[in-house]
Amino acid sequence: MGPRTKLVLYRTLQALPALVGVVIVSFILTRMLPGDPAAYFAGPAATEASIAEIRATMGLDRSLPVQFLHYVQDLVVGDLGNSLSTGQPVVEELTRRLPASLELTLTALLLSCAIALPLGIAAAVHQGSWIDHACRGLVTAGVSLPTFFTGIVLVYVFYYLLGWAPSPLGRLDFVYLSPPEVTGFYVIDALLDGDVETARGALSQLVLPATTLALFTLAPLARMARAAMLQALSSDYVRTARAAGLGEGQVVLGYAFQNAMLPVVTTLGMVFSFMLGANVLVEKVFSWPGIGSYAVEALVVSDYAAVQGFVLAMAILFVLLNLAIDIIYTLVDPRTREG
Repeated sequence: MGPRTKLVLYRTLQALPALVGVVIVSFILTRMLPGDPAAYFAGPAATEASIAEIRATMGLDRSLPVQFLHYVQDLVVGDLGNSLSTGQPVVEELTRRLPASLELTLTALLLSCAIALPLGIAAAVHQGSWIDHACRGLVTAGVSLPTFFTGIVLVYVFYYLLGWAPSPLGRLDFVYLSPPEVTGFYVIDALLDGDVETARGALSQLVLPATTLALFTLAPLARMARAAMLQALSSDYVRTARAAGLGEGQVVLGYAFQNAMLPVVTTLGMVFSFMLGANVLVEKVFSWPGIGSYAVEALVVSDYAAVQGFVLAMAILFVLLNLAIDIIYTLVDPRTREG
């Protein structure tokens, strides 16, 4: 068994206690939510007897250890329960909504990387120039502006004032039909179906919410890319490469850039985790039918099963993401390439 395989197995075993902790904490915290889900489900005209009957049907009249035991038994077989809000199984709701959140988050991450990485590298190469000052200004603005404010401003300017953007009401305008589901990503599914018009419509709906999330993540990526490139450009191996007569482009991209990407990859994993949390507000602003808006609606009505399912899904995504970052880190690290 190779060292990289051992690393993957070790990281996977490390993730198991974290998942167990998430299951316990999410169960306890959801039971501490204000409100009574049995009373909500029974309706405002319900009597105490009917509420008590519904509470017994939902198993809320049992002690917390017994409730937790039944919850773990259901988790083992993949049953997250039914949502009080929709009456549907939580697994089906999360499976249906997760592609919408991932499409939004991944699009925003690609857009953010396409802007932040070249900007951070250019700022480091031209330290003290107008490019460097523009990078600092963009980083400051990205840190200062909350996502919901940025989203509202973009909607007001590009939809209400200029009329360039479509209405911020979901993944597709009402004039389009949803493409046949293959990946769950509307743009990709429409292209696979050969429907360019629907793909263009889905992409236009993505622009404003993805830009809102991308502006939120520009700051840490650009800052880390700039700092890592500055450190790499001042290192001994870069000075040696320049003394050997190599061109500036080869020195920057062939030597400094590859080593500067190591901390950037780590930051990228953290940023993606932040985006999964930040897209809750973005989904509410743009009426995006993802798991973030689903969790907010579940919290309002103290929907235990839906909230626990959301937290567990996010925890699993976070663990898998960190595992992927560990693997990518070993692949891009020049020190691990030999052998």
